[in-house]
Amino acid sequence: MRVDRMLPTEEANELLALVRELCEHELAPYAAAAEETATFPREAFRTLGKAGLLGLPYPEQYGGGGQPYEVYLQMLEEIAAAWMSVGVGLSVHTMTSYALASYGDEAQRERLLPDMVGGELLGAYALSEPQAGSDISAMTTKAVPDGDEYVLTGTKAWITHGSKADFYTIFARTSADPKRGISAFHVPADSEGLSFGAPEKKMGMTASTTTTLNLDGVRIPRENRVGAEGEGMHIALSALDSGRLGIAACATGLAQAALATAAAYAKEREQFGRPIAEFQGLQFLLADMAAAVESARATYLSAARRRDAGLSFTQQAAIAKLVCTDAAMKVTTDAVQVLGGYGYTRDFPAERYMREAKVTQIFEGTNQIQRLVISRDLLRGV
Repeated sequence: MRVDRMLPTEEANELLALVRELCEHELAPYAAAAEETATFPREAFRTLGKAGLLGLPYPEQYGGGGQPYEVYLQMLEEIAAAWMSVGVGLSVHTMTSYALASYGDEAQRERLLPDMVGGELLGAYALSEPQAGSDISAMTTKAVPDGDEYVLTGTKAWITHGSKADFYTIFARTSADPKRGISAFHVPADSEGLSFGAPEKKMGMTASTTTTLNLDGVRIPRENRVGAEGEGMHIALSALDSGRLGIAACATGLAQAALATAAAYAKEREQFGRPIAEFQGLQFLLADMAAAVESARATYLSAARRRDAGLSFTQQAAIAKLVCTDAAMKVTTDAVQVLGGYGYTRDFPAERYMREAKVTQIFEGTNQIQRLVISRDLLRGV
């Protein structure tokens, strides 16, 4: 069940054709087995990188694809529909590159960005800590100046691509100021003193490795600090606005996959002498699922177009993340219901979709945090 997309250029339509071919032949056939064995899909990321898909929204002069967010997110949705772990991984990589692309100086962009978005490297974003998730100001990881270097010490938690990434965007405290004492750093994966905990044993997205990250006196050149000292919280929150759109698109793709599975099954499964798709009760359930998917897609695209136009989109990104991930949870749950007992087995992907949907309501800021962001932004203008 392919989505009928309205893309702004012929180049974008050609990109869509490429993405769909990769999804059909290089991603979807391997997803179930990799999730079953918790095998990290590094080869899948290499394939996307060779196709130029790891830097879609970044400038062509630095090796990116030069695509608007409206296009990037729709490609991301297609990838997530084929393999959620890879879609989320691409979103995380894009967010990881955002700090340097948007706040780095020209020398940093010329030196580092081509490798970051050119397809060979994979990034990871290190903001959360064991006691500092939604409350960034509670961060305790420190970066202490020492000559021409910073020395980073502390622990980060819930790191997607932990131990698998080639570089990390790490946030650390450079002063005691709760809001203006955090700075951002570009940290290569081979930095001495960087280590990782065992992979988390997760409900879903098991092919996507998630670990703690330990910094034991990691020395980073001052030139690897991204943005001004103390600008880290602003950079992190700005990156999260764009990252939330990525998760919204991934959640929509997951819901689309669940809808396609449910609709196909309903046409094939017979009860009382006819396909269950002919029963009105099931038709109405499928219609509600389709409405939820279409509404989710429209919501994230609206926010993306604001971003592309240079308008404020913080509230719209939070709304998209909330609406799309809640829709994914509902649609995947309903898909299991459509399949009945088979939906509860691993012979069909519906149960995996349902397990994968849950975390979308949690990462990049829980949906309770999204409601807080929305209400604060709304009331600020009243």
